[in-house]
Amino acid sequence: MKIGFIGLGNMGAPMAANLAAAGHAVTGFDMADVSVEGVAMAGTAAEAASGAEVVITMLPNGQILRAVADQIIPAMSNGAALVDCSTVDVDSARAVADQATQAGLLAVDAPVSGGIGGAAAGTLTFMAGGSEAAFAKAAPLFEIMGQKAVHCGEAGAGQAAKICNNMILGVTMIATCEAFALADKLGLDRQKMFDVVSTSSGYSWTMNAYCPAPGVGPQSPADNGYQPGFAAELMLKDLRLSQQAADSADADTPMGQAAMALYEQFVEHENGLGQDFSAMLPRFEQRGRT
Repeated sequence: MKIGFIGLGNMGAPMAANLAAAGHAVTGFDMADVSVEGVAMAGTAAEAASGAEVVITMLPNGQILRAVADQIIPAMSNGAALVDCSTVDVDSARAVADQATQAGLLAVDAPVSGGIGGAAAGTLTFMAGGSEAAFAKAAPLFEIMGQKAVHCGEAGAGQAAKICNNMILGVTMIATCEAFALADKLGLDRQKMFDVVSTSSGYSWTMNAYCPAPGVGPQSPADNGYQPGFAAELMLKDLRLSQQAADSADADTPMGQAAMALYEQFVEHENGLGQDFSAMLPRFEQRGRT
């Protein structure tokens, strides 16, 4: 398959490389001067999209996605698929899908979960929105780049699923870190705390698979000085998207709003920038009741 790939950063580059390694003809474009094994580089986004059966985008935000869509949609062939793997606001995802559909294209919004490691290993999870035909066109590529793809519904549904999932993740990580900090001050051994909670009603992904306490549970960024597996500023981005969506949908999300405010404080006014989102634990350790 002839594939255009726009956005070859930390996530896009290994995804494009995996497609090329699987035998697809991949032409890429990025604003930075990058090279990706097996990927031919184009001079513009429109050039990368021209003649492609599928164009994949992996971009920082909805504003950039809309701008890139304006460039590539006119260059794409009728019946081709635009597959956006960025994490952006639902409104932008739906607007670009509508623009693509009106131009005679198939459109899929398919944000991912799994981080840089999952992109490199080809084990990402895709949450996809779009028509059945659009999803079917993209599905073989999802199988190369990931281990699971869920068709969540019509345009925007993939972004909605990603945003809701990561709102839960942010809220749960804060609760897990708060609980460890409280356990410390109550004199409860962290390993004992983990042994109880990980097999009781407090069970969660943030406790059992990504424990924020160093030396407890499976290996996690906490065991590497909180070097980011998922950076705090990326969690803040997703929480902001969740609250933007909540405003648009008139949804009451007080825990999501509180989590966003805490990560804003941590990233923008404390030392959270460049740390893993689980570094909330040492933050709470250092703080008292007031």
